[in-house]
Amino acid sequence: MFAALRPALFALEPERAHRLTIKALAAWGTLGTPGKAPTPDPSLAVTLAGLSFPSPLGLAAGVDKDAEAIAGFFALGFGSVEVGTLTPLPQAGNPRPRLFRLVEDEGVINRMGFNNGGLPAALRRVPGRRRGVLGINVGANKNSPDRTADYARGVAAAVPYADYITINISSPNTPGLRDLQSGSALTELLAACAEARGSTPLFLKIAPDLDAPGIDHAVRAAIEHGVAALIVGNTTLSRPSLAAPAANEAGGLSGAPLKALARQKLLEARAASGGQLPLIAVGGIDSAEEAYWRLSHGARLVQLYSALVYRGPGLARRINQALAALYARDGAPGG
Repeated sequence: MFAALRPALFALEPERAHRLTIKALAAWGTLGTPGKAPTPDPSLAVTLAGLSFPSPLGLAAGVDKDAEAIAGFFALGFGSVEVGTLTPLPQAGNPRPRLFRLVEDEGVINRMGFNNGGLPAALRRVPGRRRGVLGINVGANKNSPDRTADYARGVAAAVPYADYITINISSPNTPGLRDLQSGSALTELLAACAEARGSTPLFLKIAPDLDAPGIDHAVRAAIEHGVAALIVGNTTLSRPSLAAPAANEAGGLSGAPLKALARQKLLEARAASGGQLPLIAVGGIDSAEEAYWRLSHGARLVQLYSALVYRGPGLARRINQALAALYARDGAPGG
């Protein structure tokens, strides 16, 4: 069905197509998600930070920014769904257009800028019961005079609703945000968020543009402050060889062109952590084979987003089925 619908969706401006997709999944959720994907094979189950994930495959933050279609995304087969990024106050984000398809490369460039309706509105939509693990991704408002305080407020607000909370300091689309990844700024941020989290696990999301010493610092700070997992990573400001006309648009690049860099950064994070900090791989994951590679090279979980644009909503179901077959043939990855 997606193959038939794709030309019509791609004829729409990307952000409009995205909004229509979210509305459709939200409507499916209100109907009880008839025809939902089957429960993932038990061999795929993962325990991390005391949480039971039905599958290692998760939905990355940025898709369902305002927690509108949680039930729909779980029904597609994701073992975890991460909503957000959510900020304490609503904000419009950057001017449109701010989302671009790179069809020839199966990539996406975005400069959304944490557009969202604010934490309070989104949290009211979080269901009390769900099929998998729910993460809430929090950020700081663009014009906040105290971004560390914004993160701590976000963590405290999300605690009653989230299975885990992600501190997102890796977006390239909020000026100065990535500065929080380094030096004393990171340690102060993690200390404030650790105090606000109660017993809810904290995950930290870093950029793929960090060099090896930067990753090492982030890993050491995360371990010191009790962070439960490191998400590696987000979109990149780098530009590999690209064929699409929109290749030079400003913003973060995701999708297939990010694959090689994302693999490299996963290996660097594995080396830096020495197995002391669980890793979650993001970037260029579009198949069971790629998910299996990441899980075999240090990741405990994987997340995807941009591949849905090109492979359609049945992708999670297909990856779960093929991943179970790979586990049966080659054995479960050691992580």
